[in-house]
Amino acid sequence: MREIDPISIEITKYALENIANEMFWTAIRASKSPIFYETYDFSTAITTREGDVIAISIGLPLWAGVMKFLVKNMLDEVEKYEGINQGDIIISNDPYLTGTHTNDIGLVMPVFHKDEIIAVVAAKGHVNDVGGMNPGTWGPGSREIYQEGLFLPPVKFYREGKLNKEIARIILANTRIPDYVYGDLEALAAGLRVGGKRINELLEKYGIEVLKKAIESSLEEGRRISLRRLKELPKGEFRAEDFLDDDYITGNPLKLTARIRITDEKFIVDFSENPKCVEAPINNTYPATFAAVAVTYIAIIDPHTRVTQGLLEPLEVIAPPGTIFHAIRPYPVSVYWETMSYAADLVWKALAPHIPDRLSAGHFLSVTAESIAGIDPRTGEYYILVEPNPGGWGASIDKDGESALVAFADGETYANPVEILERRFPIIVERFELNIKDGTGHGKYRGGFGIVKDYRILSDKAYFTTAVNRSRYPPWGVFGGLNGTVNYMVIIRDDKELMRVARILNYELRKNDAVSIRSGGGGGWGDPLERDPNLVLQDVINEYISIDDAKNIYGVVIDPDTMTIRWEETKELRERLKRKRSFS
Repeated sequence: MREIDPISIEITKYALENIANEMFWTAIRASKSPIFYETYDFSTAITTREGDVIAISIGLPLWAGVMKFLVKNMLDEVEKYEGINQGDIIISNDPYLTGTHTNDIGLVMPVFHKDEIIAVVAAKGHVNDVGGMNPGTWGPGSREIYQEGLFLPPVKFYREGKLNKEIARIILANTRIPDYVYGDLEALAAGLRVGGKRINELLEKYGIEVLKKAIESSLEEGRRISLRRLKELPKGEFRAEDFLDDDYITGNPLKLTARIRITDEKFIVDFSENPKCVEAPINNTYPATFAAVAVTYIAIIDPHTRVTQGLLEPLEVIAPPGTIFHAIRPYPVSVYWETMSYAADLVWKALAPHIPDRLSAGHFLSVTAESIAGIDPRTGEYYILVEPNPGGWGASIDKDGESALVAFADGETYANPVEILERRFPIIVERFELNIKDGTGHGKYRGGFGIVKDYRILSDKAYFTTAVNRSRYPPWGVFGGLNGTVNYMVIIRDDKELMRVARILNYELRKNDAVSIRSGGGGGWGDPLERDPNLVLQDVINEYISIDDAKNIYGVVIDPDTMTIRWEETKELRERLKRKRSFS
């Protein structure tokens, strides 16, 4: 046996991290759809047989908390019916086992040393269509999971290195865009094969004992960091509540609640007080709920450290089965992300005033996704445009919020470039700019701005689907900061606003209609009357706010001719506004 030295262990630990990222970039290069190669709506990871994350790539932060469920449940299910062998790649989109919704397909491939599984390479990504009642599969119309497209339990996509053609045929027979779906699945499989090859190369170079020690060291390092940072947090119980815009059935809002208890050893989030599952696709499976909380937990503990299962070990999430944060079959989940986002945001909202150096005010929160689908007149083939959209983030204790940034769960995902959109889909992007008109949450530091993006339809007709939240309940401010603004979309016909929507299913668009995506601005931080007048002036110069807003909201008087601050008038106005507020 080789002597196990700490340097070899450290090299191997970081080699595993590099392998996870190489898997990701391999899938990018091989993928077929912009949602992979431009948006990055997937991730790759290396785990233990039990699903403990050792290394994870960029992509969606959400997958860091999902991978353990994905790997362990998929391997356990397949082992019930048949053995697992070298070269097997298992596939599933069962949301109750693997988290999220049927569009998100998981692939796992065990890596063997002799007869022992020494690691598992895994991937999970959004495939643009797996059948169902509308193009793109997800949408606000389903009442049960069976309306949400093809449902694959864990089965073998590859068996001992050979494609399971029967499974492939079933998948491709249940999608409107088979070439794209197959291309993206094979891209993920290619990433896994690269990961398996690289791990075997590490084995040849350093040996099995070094690899095992590196895995153990990675997990232990995460535990140590987590427990050390937990000791720095305020202890006790914290609570927050908010409202989902509506339940998709009665139109009434749904009250959502989280209780958080922090000790030196545990970070416990309890969702027991929440509504039962509803016959609408806003239910959230337990793996997705855990993963959403994990994103906020990582932001609090250390957003810059390596993410492993050890880092998440002190986190405990309670969500009783049959509730909206722990969906059970057959409740639908295709628009899970809108409820899932609140799982993270409730924790965020409860703790932001208590750890202001780590958490901002509320952000636009919704994925603000749309689906536009139809027949491309250039090719005669089906097209489906699905994407998340950026918006405004909340202000922090010492800076304004970020503008046009994707929501928390989307992490490193990106808005599609205009050139790609116009090349791949029969649309014209007529406008892509900050949403100045709707504004943002004002404060000592203001929230960031959302976006306006207009798509002009060039096909003879197209079908439009969306489901966004925070269209009625805006992002929250902190310490006197004002709330942000809401998300919505507008259908335009004959260059006039036809309707403003937050939720719509398969609406038939005509040629030359337009869809305008409007995301909201983030919440403010602190009293607007405490904002540096020079920052207010800069916002006026940048046309973020008007001179009237500068005066009425911030108490800053600006000379419109010289674009300078009238300091004496500003001082008097601010004092008068403060007295008026105190009197009120």
